[in-house]
Amino acid sequence: TSQDRRNYSLIAPAIEALSVPSRMAQRSALAAIILHLGWVGRDFAQQAGRNYEGHPQMTLQECTREGGCASRRLPVTLDANWRWLHDVGGYTNCYSGSDWNSQLCPDPDTCARNCALEAVSSSEYVSTYGITSSWDGSLQLRFATQHQYGVNYGSRVYLLDNDNSYYMFKLKNREFALEVDVSALPCGLNGAVYFAEMDRFGGQSFNNQAGAKMGTGYCDAQCPHDIKFINGAANMLNWDRQKSLGHFGSCCAEMDIWEANSQATAFTPHPCSTAGPLRCEGTACGDAATGERYRGVCDKDGCDFNSYRLGDRGFYGLGDGFQIDTARPVTVVTQFLTADGTDSGALTEIRRFYMQDGAIVPNSNASILGARGRSSITDDTCRVQKSAFGDTNDFDKKGGLTRMGEALDRGMVLVMSLWDDAASNMLWLDAAYPLDKAESSPGVARGPCSGRANSPEFLRAHHPDASVRFARLFVGTLGSTVATAPHTVSAHRRQQRPRQFRQQHGGPRRSRGSRWGSGGEGADAAIML
Repeated sequence: TSQDRRNYSLIAPAIEALSVPSRMAQRSALAAIILHLGWVGRDFAQQAGRNYEGHPQMTLQECTREGGCASRRLPVTLDANWRWLHDVGGYTNCYSGSDWNSQLCPDPDTCARNCALEAVSSSEYVSTYGITSSWDGSLQLRFATQHQYGVNYGSRVYLLDNDNSYYMFKLKNREFALEVDVSALPCGLNGAVYFAEMDRFGGQSFNNQAGAKMGTGYCDAQCPHDIKFINGAANMLNWDRQKSLGHFGSCCAEMDIWEANSQATAFTPHPCSTAGPLRCEGTACGDAATGERYRGVCDKDGCDFNSYRLGDRGFYGLGDGFQIDTARPVTVVTQFLTADGTDSGALTEIRRFYMQDGAIVPNSNASILGARGRSSITDDTCRVQKSAFGDTNDFDKKGGLTRMGEALDRGMVLVMSLWDDAASNMLWLDAAYPLDKAESSPGVARGPCSGRANSPEFLRAHHPDASVRFARLFVGTLGSTVATAPHTVSAHRRQQRPRQFRQQHGGPRRSRGSRWGSGGEGADAAIML
């Protein structure tokens, strides 16, 4: 805006005097100066409250094969959508229930000027949002938390590098590992870990005073319309009170490392044709409701690797009869391989293996795709899977792994969440989906859940105590994050009959959209150790 330009002209000499080495560093310094001088908010800006933020913390190990791992204790912050939004200097809600306060928020810019996102104290993270960090660097997310003003369902948090910026992961020619415990997650819930190409500073600018510290700037490949503020302005135009959706969506590339409950899991790349976060409207959002799902900028289906969907129904589940027994914690390792084995090469393969009970468990093979073994995600496996399942290959149209690798090069933010799905009851993850196809059709059965109890209403009534635990985060060069285990588990080490979960399922609250697509991997992939 013209006011932005006038403000910048006043402080540009100071920025130059800092002699910072990069545009990213200049931007960080600019944001700090703006906040220090208090200019943000004189016109319109998404503002921050005045209370102290008590971030939980997690431990991240940064590793190399030569030097081992160095431990960092990093803060975690709650997404802005969950925070209390109130009038600046007061206690009146700017947003309550599923609607905006018409006096404080008559239009997007006035709303941004009048309203502030409040900080969350360390005690409120636990008592209001059910988010608990432990001495060992782990983080637990509870599904339902009763507090003095009502009940909170689900949560979404991000890993910070410091109080002003997110930790940026650049994963090409690298691997990422973490320990997960989904034993308390029934059908219909999703304890998710993924990377989103969000802005490092949470979109902090003249129009957004809150920034990463307050969990702003969320985006993903579903281009969600439920984000309350985008680019510092309230997303209240054409607000749908029934669904809590605004006119604009928030799009960016997404790499799903772990979408799971105790019954099913998938990992999925979602490339976009654009770089970085985009405030979308109309066709660019690719909204299914308008029949434009495959005309938007992002691949919403993705290329998923779901062992159950791909033919191995004894690989993952609750009980000793499964290769991965979800009754116990498991370490999940994901490797991002390039064409020439360098950081600058094109991404060509995403490999997965697990560690449980001190042993390596290789990923399952996609037996449904034919005799040739496929246990990782490659462009070729995605094409074969899309063809076999009769799915639209939007993954290929949006640039496939090459485009996904470009996003990984630019840097992505770690997202951890627990959610239920009002849009499709999480059927795309753990039951038969889509509903207009026979369950016996290839690729329709995603997991063993019936889907009858996957709704948010059922889950909230019958599984309020559900939770997920994330721990032991590692990132590093290939083969550096997990010490070589004593042995590798054979493909059929457990012979007991799988014990099915006695479900009274339900389904999550905040949907990132209905995602049903394909998945795949490269043939006979070797684990890099």
